Amino acid sequence: MSKKKAKLIFKHNYFEIVNEGDYVLCAVSGKEIKLQNLNYWNVELQEAYYSPLEANIRFKSQKK
Repeated sequence: MSKKKAKLIFKHNYFEIVNEGDYVLCAVSGKEIKLQNLNYWNVELQEAYYSPLEANIRFKSQKK
């Protein structure tokens, strides 16, 4: 089965699918995130995160 990267627009509490796909990439780790497992993102930066760990890393880097 072929996997395809999705393109999303991140909103508060939901996301819109621009281009259909199976996954997005974590902005910090580069790990693939299946859309059904996507729980963490940043609306302002339009980035997805694999877990709270990556989200926290990005948050801390933005405070500098």
